[in-house]
Amino acid sequence: MTDPNRLAARTLGDSGPRVVFVHGLFGQGRNWTTAAKALAEDGHRVTLLDLPNHGHSPWTDRVDYGDMAEFVAAELALLGEPVTLVGHSMGGKVAMLLALRWPELLRGLVVVDIAPVDYPETGGRTDDPDEEESPFAAFIAAMQAVDVEALQTREDADRALRDAVRSPMVRGFLLQSLVRDGQEGWRWRLNLETLARDVGELRRFPEPEPGAHYDGPVLWIAGANSHYVLDDDRPRMDALFPSTRLVRVKNAGHWVHSEQPEVFLETVRHFLDGVERRDGLRQVEE
Repeated sequence: MTDPNRLAARTLGDSGPRVVFVHGLFGQGRNWTTAAKALAEDGHRVTLLDLPNHGHSPWTDRVDYGDMAEFVAAELALLGEPVTLVGHSMGGKVAMLLALRWPELLRGLVVVDIAPVDYPETGGRTDDPDEEESPFAAFIAAMQAVDVEALQTREDADRALRDAVRSPMVRGFLLQSLVRDGQEGWRWRLNLETLARDVGELRRFPEPEPGAHYDGPVLWIAGANSHYVLDDDRPRMDALFPSTRLVRVKNAGHWVHSEQPEVFLETVRHFLDGVERRDGLRQVEE
């Protein structure tokens, strides 16, 4: 039975510096498996977490960044040593909030295509007429509209989502959370009802405590074709995370790690090397 106080987790690698990944909305830890295997082969211990209301983790009665950050912080505390925390989109906001509240749990932070700002309820963030409005509410509605009791195959669900979710890559991503439930047919491993109610909350970033900042090393990875991280966001990023390096990945949108996996992995590897060299020098000095 799932422990209502613990997140589902999977760790790859038996030794080495710890790296922890947290996924975005509709995701689960397994989304990071390719990167995790590569980093484990490099000599890291890599933990993949399912956030609440996703994957194999417990469902809660609300979707709230503070709650999610507390869940993740509890898991990190059990690891017994600081980690490099990597978070994409919603998971990036969780990771940022955790860094600001419990910096002692981290040795480094990687934020993927999200900024510490509120996003608009409707419309885009720029004057670009081609900017796509946030599709997440529409994705939830489309998943809720799938008649799971009538499904015969996963391909049936793919067809049912096609009008609302045009990208085959994104449909495949969403359908990873559609699973067979024994002999009872299909179900979503997403708390769609609560996510639908609270999706507006996920557009926001909780106001940090006055003077809060995280001084550790921070890598920001943004998709060059995405509007989630704008030049106008940089002052806010630097105020909260003064040791930030921003990398924009060409030919990538919001799902940077899926669209350009090799570039993403090499960028993270380079950052980890720097973090670990810095920690090694610090230990020598002490």
